[in-house]
Amino acid sequence: MLFKLQTPAESPLDFEVSVEQGSWMGALVCLGSLLANVFFGYLLDIVGRKACIYCLAIPHICFWCLVYFAQSIEYLYAARFCGGMTGGGNYVVIPIFIGEVVDPAIRGRLTSLFTLTLNSGMLVGYTMSSNLPYHLIPLLVISLPVLFLLIETFFPETPTYLLQRAQVEKAEKAFKFYQGHTAESKQDIDKCNAKFSELRDAMSQKSQADVVTWRDFFSKRAIRALSMGSMLILINVFTGSFAILNYTSSIFGAVKTDIHPNTNTTIIGLVQIIGTITAIILVDRYGRKMLLMLSTASMGICLAAFGMYAFFAEETSVDLTPYRSWLPLLLMALIVLAANVGVIPVTFVVLVEILPPKIRSKGASFCLCLLSLFTFILIKVFPPFMQAFGLSASMWACASFAALGLFYIAIFLPETKGKSMSKEES
Repeated sequence: MLFKLQTPAESPLDFEVSVEQGSWMGALVCLGSLLANVFFGYLLDIVGRKACIYCLAIPHICFWCLVYFAQSIEYLYAARFCGGMTGGGNYVVIPIFIGEVVDPAIRGRLTSLFTLTLNSGMLVGYTMSSNLPYHLIPLLVISLPVLFLLIETFFPETPTYLLQRAQVEKAEKAFKFYQGHTAESKQDIDKCNAKFSELRDAMSQKSQADVVTWRDFFSKRAIRALSMGSMLILINVFTGSFAILNYTSSIFGAVKTDIHPNTNTTIIGLVQIIGTITAIILVDRYGRKMLLMLSTASMGICLAAFGMYAFFAEETSVDLTPYRSWLPLLLMALIVLAANVGVIPVTFVVLVEILPPKIRSKGASFCLCLLSLFTFILIKVFPPFMQAFGLSASMWACASFAALGLFYIAIFLPETKGKSMSKEES
């Protein structure tokens, strides 16, 4: 859609969007996300996970209203900021909610499914923006957050939060709801009760009056977990997938490909979904560490190869005409595929699993603040860096971060597959 808004002949608006304004539209998403990371991280332990999920719909509804009624660039700035708040809140609330309600055996798949829904939404957005009138899209899509609010009323609060509030009876009912407990045999009932007792005993080790303090963040386990989380976020951002997805058209333009922006963005959207589905299938079978290592290694190779192609396209007179119609798209698709197999979805699975329960919500909020901050830096720095040093140097820089990530994950990151989150503190 940004490409269309920056093309006067195709823009449906009464005002022009410059390149600088377009970059701020991208960056303001990160600032909205940063605010939401802090806000929802604070709110999670006060009003609960379910109430926070309700709140996510509010800025999303505002986003589509502002898009529809846009009379100036400021409307779009505000809309993108609201959209960033919804996205940032999602990344804080949803992984924690999923982590607290599902069985460890399928936790990785369901947390990765969260990323699949995001990527599916992006593909729908690419398709709608390419084929539907600008003002029709908000009218259609605004029904989704309203429907979301209605459906969410049928889901109870997480058992973990209810136990934190000493609401044992409600917690037991919620636990059985999320476990899908309908069996009537004594063996199945005893098994479900034993699982709930294990969770309750783990939670009862903490006093309900026990308040999270700064000291809790400086325990040996907390420092180790926050360091790992921060490093995973650094790898997640600076391997370049966010920049590639935001500046797809500019990157293709730099290597002088003839592919239309609408075509390549739709293809990249499909590749994202394929990668995330692959992660969902593999994450609980082969583990988090293996997927992250495979992802960073593949990204590093493909980024380096794309950088080499860009070098020949920008700095030499080599005739690349036979390759321009397919090789840049293939390399970019492989980069996005590799990122969505591991680095993008699995990072958030591991993040929830390594944080101690007592600081999980605030620790996740801290790491996601870093995600928003690093993404803001990347999105603002990538265009001038590419202009000053070339696309090849930009790709090689991202490849270097992928190599660093591979080394760190292989040496320092533990495997968390199948571990009970109620036992993490021990």
